[in-house]
Amino acid sequence: MASVALGVAEIGPGEVYQALVAPNGSTEHLIIRTVRVPRSFTALLVGSAVAIAGAIMQGLTRNPLADPGILGIHAGAAFAVVASIFLGEVTSPALYAGFAWVGAAIAAVTVYGLGSLGRGGLTPLNLTIAGAALTTLLSSLTTGILIVSQRTLEEIRFWLAGSVAGRDIGLLVQVLPYLAVGLLLGLALGKQLTTLSLGEATAQALGQNTLGVKCMAAVSVVLLAGGAVAIAGPIGFVGLIVPHMTRFWAGADYRWILPYSAIVGAIVLLVADIAARLIIQPQELPVGIVMPLLGAPFFVYLVRAQVRR
Repeated sequence: MASVALGVAEIGPGEVYQALVAPNGSTEHLIIRTVRVPRSFTALLVGSAVAIAGAIMQGLTRNPLADPGILGIHAGAAFAVVASIFLGEVTSPALYAGFAWVGAAIAAVTVYGLGSLGRGGLTPLNLTIAGAALTTLLSSLTTGILIVSQRTLEEIRFWLAGSVAGRDIGLLVQVLPYLAVGLLLGLALGKQLTTLSLGEATAQALGQNTLGVKCMAAVSVVLLAGGAVAIAGPIGFVGLIVPHMTRFWAGADYRWILPYSAIVGAIVLLVADIAARLIIQPQELPVGIVMPLLGAPFFVYLVRAQVRR
């Protein structure tokens, strides 16, 4: 894979275009069509899905630290996939999606319920603490399974690190309808999320059905985050930093934040994947390892900003 990455990096844009529209059967064209194009599409699709999921969660909970990774959704999806491989010997990446969505949904409901039990109700702090606690628990259980079962570790270790390498178009086609539904549902909730971000009491005073909006937003987040994890594994921080980046020019209106997040999220993950291939050439890193290097300092900045407020 390392030599493949290096070889394709030396091919110009014209060669890439020819490989897509008029392939000649050469090794370079075969690599572009079967390796590079699916990998790039995977990065674009996963980046958009996770970024929109993060933006929806931040608007829904009024929590600037909300993110599918921080609030336990990624951990729930990853644990469900690992457990399915360990218990049921699921080996096809195409089957990961169903388990990932179930795990993401259960994790989202659990975090929401635990956050509501805290003093003051479902505050951003209670939600973040509940998400961190559940993430720690599920990550520990996942690690325990991988220690006990060497077979499970061998099958899933690269996926568990978060990677867009080696994904084929067939897997993307299978998951794409669910991601499309989550995307369209999320974009349709832009106006409602803008109103809800002002406060639940304000939204209700304006005649909004807040419970219905929350339910539809939760379905959108589960479809997007669960589908992204099914394809590429848990990739953190995209859903955290991208919505904040888009607010610099989109303002507080989620009718603009959501589509901008989709575009910027796709670009951010694609650039991170390119960096992952170049940092330690001729080898490469999973993009899930590179993103924390970019997102962790931003997360610390957000936490400090919240403490100062």
